[in-house]
Amino acid sequence: MYYENFASLCKTHNVRPSDVSKATGISTATLTSWKQGKYTPKNDKLQKIANYFGVTLEYLLAGEISRHHKEYYLNDETVKIAQEIFGDRDKRILFDAARGSTPEDLRLATEFLTRLKETNRDA
Repeated sequence: MYYENFASLCKTHNVRPSDVSKATGISTATLTSWKQGKYTPKNDKLQKIANYFGVTLEYLLAGEISRHHKEYYLNDETVKIAQEIFGDRDKRILFDAARGSTPEDLRLATEFLTRLKETNRDA
């Protein structure tokens, strides 16, 4: 399960495991052994990976926002949108501003940032 979450984060952030290896100092052999189920990295290595992606260790291990984080938001739909934002490094700053927001507010803010980002690419 851990490796699947790691692979998903790599895909979301458009990075390869070798990029993570270089940035964290965790060998590609370790990551490969982890993928093959031969090895489970110790917490210090898992924390380095979580830090690299800007997620909590719990997120890396479980692949979802914890119950504690769910209580931070008003409803399940908001939690789902927050999860999507959380997986996008460029939008993650919204977490501080999103508390107490409605799902529609979060959708509008996310759309706005996406459009702004696309406009800046075209400029």
